[in-house]
Amino acid sequence: MSGSLFIVSAPSGAGKTSLVHALLNINPQIDLSVSYTTRNPRPGEQDGKDYHFVSRDTFLAMAKRGDFLESAEVYGNLYGTSQAWVSQETAKDRDILLEIDWQGAAQVRRLFAGCISIFILPPSMDTLEQRLRGRGKDNDEVIAKRTAAAREDVTHVAEFDYVIINDNLNEALRELNAVVLSARLRCAKQLTRHQLLINQLQNPE
Repeated sequence: MSGSLFIVSAPSGAGKTSLVHALLNINPQIDLSVSYTTRNPRPGEQDGKDYHFVSRDTFLAMAKRGDFLESAEVYGNLYGTSQAWVSQETAKDRDILLEIDWQGAAQVRRLFAGCISIFILPPSMDTLEQRLRGRGKDNDEVIAKRTAAAREDVTHVAEFDYVIINDNLNEALRELNAVVLSARLRCAKQLTRHQLLINQLQNPE
């Protein structure tokens, strides 16, 4: 396997999704894993692009077969990552990014020892709350619950390999891309990827 598996986690409101989409726009070597979910599509979401939308019965049957690399229940909905798809893509030297919570990250680390995990933090709790309110989707009660959940999420930050503070999107993007690029240039990866070249450089004609 030459491709790397990246996990990006963050509390709600830290700007994780915007950061991941920006990374995908500037780095053509990395792909986002499309999760399976039992929740209903939101306006504008497309099946197979944003999520694979399935029934709860279908999801549970897949989980029973062991199809998921990780799965979790979030706000009453089930989410899961296809293990077969991740294995196929990394075997083709594609880097894969999972945008999942800390619970899913813990599951993936147990199965993929070489995965690289990154936790995104907001610059302050006030900023996080402002971002949640700026979405215009939730009432005060929901925002209070999400803020409390964010504090719980942050208690797991030490479980991750890298931590990025998302105060300025461009700066956070530069740091996230640096992690991805450095992983791709690891010696073991490059020895596998460029074995023919290295053999030619080591041996005279």
